[in-house]
Amino acid sequence: MPLPPAPTKKAGRLPAKAVNLAAASSSPSSPALEPDPDQPPVAVADKAATGARRRGVRSGVTRPATVPPPAAAPARSADTATQTRPALASLLSAPATQEPIPRDQAAPKPAPVPASAAAPVSAAAPATHTKRSPGTAAKNGNGSRAPKGPTRLFVLDTNVLMHDPSSLFRFEEHDIYLPMVVLEELDSHKKGMSDVARNARQASRMLDALAGQKGADIRQGLPLAASSNREASGLLLFQTELLAHPLPASLPQGKADNQILGVVQALKQQQPERAVVLVSKDINMRVKARALGLEAEDYQNDKTLDDGELLYPGSLALPHDFWTRQSKTLESWQHGGQTYYRISGPIVDKLAINQFVYFESAGEPALYARVTELRAKQAVLRTLKDYTHLKHSVWGITSRNREQNFALNLLMDPEIDFVTLAGTAGTGKTLMALAAGLTQVLDERRYTEIIMTRATVSVGEDIGFLPGTEEEKMGPWMGALDDNLEFLAKGDGGNAGEWGRAATNDLIRSRVKIKSMNFMRGRTFMNKYVIIDEAQNLTPKQMKTLITRAGPGTKIICMGNLAQIDTPYLTEGSSGLTYAVDRFKGWPHGGHITLARGERSRLADFASEVL
Repeated sequence: MPLPPAPTKKAGRLPAKAVNLAAASSSPSSPALEPDPDQPPVAVADKAATGARRRGVRSGVTRPATVPPPAAAPARSADTATQTRPALASLLSAPATQEPIPRDQAAPKPAPVPASAAAPVSAAAPATHTKRSPGTAAKNGNGSRAPKGPTRLFVLDTNVLMHDPSSLFRFEEHDIYLPMVVLEELDSHKKGMSDVARNARQASRMLDALAGQKGADIRQGLPLAASSNREASGLLLFQTELLAHPLPASLPQGKADNQILGVVQALKQQQPERAVVLVSKDINMRVKARALGLEAEDYQNDKTLDDGELLYPGSLALPHDFWTRQSKTLESWQHGGQTYYRISGPIVDKLAINQFVYFESAGEPALYARVTELRAKQAVLRTLKDYTHLKHSVWGITSRNREQNFALNLLMDPEIDFVTLAGTAGTGKTLMALAAGLTQVLDERRYTEIIMTRATVSVGEDIGFLPGTEEEKMGPWMGALDDNLEFLAKGDGGNAGEWGRAATNDLIRSRVKIKSMNFMRGRTFMNKYVIIDEAQNLTPKQMKTLITRAGPGTKIICMGNLAQIDTPYLTEGSSGLTYAVDRFKGWPHGGHITLARGERSRLADFASEVL
């Protein structure tokens, strides 16, 4: 039974993994594949994967990790460095009625297949470390994954392991190859307290754990599925012999990058039947590899968004015929001074919990609401509190546009524990967060104090060490806090005279604490209002560290502008702010809004557009 074609390529991603076995067997230009009599029969899957999930493992061949090979299998030749997969002939010749092998019963490993009998690998086969689109892979009747086509051999650069130590388990059923120079570079970077040194040590520990498995043979390959990461079913292969790697004379042979390129070149010559791919975070490394005719790809698993995808905005404009479509099935009621609407129809599939919706049309009543419930193709909308009116002002300020009104509804809602605000410079992120915090700390006594922190990343060159205590060292980084506190204190004590303004300013600053992120590990904030400013400069790991500091009764607000990332090696797709927005989307106690309109000044608005 032939496998159906794989999913088509998505814009901005690497090519989709596609090896059409039916086309390979019926093509007049390709020779017929005869079944190998020494090969045991292999079950054919009922269906191939029909969709790929955004996160998780797609369908793939499950490799038994603990079953020894048959005694009659021939010994592996010295020049073969990878685990040979079942031949395509055995897949095509297996009877369609054969029952699939249950997951709990280990199948014997097939004997190695000569290189001449192996089917060619499609040049368009993709990397499996890329992010998937939503969906669920198809399974066999017994719950096992459907088998796929020939696997690829990924050669990892050192910077991939130092960027993400768990990248060893992100390639599904494909094999991973580590040149000896990669281990040398890991050893030279393991000293120190930086994130790079920490990741190098973590990667070394993972490699040691894999090599220390019972019965592991480093020359035959270490099964990745034997560890706790069941997502990976391939082999981890090390360079255990000297490989001849002819390179152009213009490339220095002693440089580590060039030695890795030489290993990739040698593997490509040794195994022409497999696709050998170099995975590196170094752009110049990938350019040199492609110049030599080698296949090279970036490591994509750390990217929350791919090219062509947009960040979740947090709001949605309802269609112009919304009231007409909902006229027959619309239900409405009032509770607690707010109006609720129960809607249905195709629009429900586009909604998420705590997403804002709005309807604005000339001659018709406007609607501003938030999604509070999604159930059985129906959604419940709750109208918002109007913070544009002066009677609903927050510490003396009111919202000036639609998105600011959405943001204040999130900031003032006690049921929302995590708020993310994204927007360009001058959209009022810090001012609204501080005003909402002061109101809930000093007036409503909902929280005990405001804690503010930010990533200490300079725009230009660093000015060196700063004297003083922790708060004094953080002072130069908190200029935005001082500016907004000065504005809020002036507006609150404008009629109290000079003494009243000074007293108000002292009271406000007594409830605002400035903390450094470097000392957050192990802390727990209880009944605190935490503001994380410039969150676009945080890595996903740092973002996780800060958010997990929240104790009972704590609210966290993350703010940032993805157009002003100053941290090297971070992009809009891999920023911690993007990571948090994507992961908290649809959580009942979290909300996000993207502020689009600047309110700082006409000069700042014009500069944001033209510069």
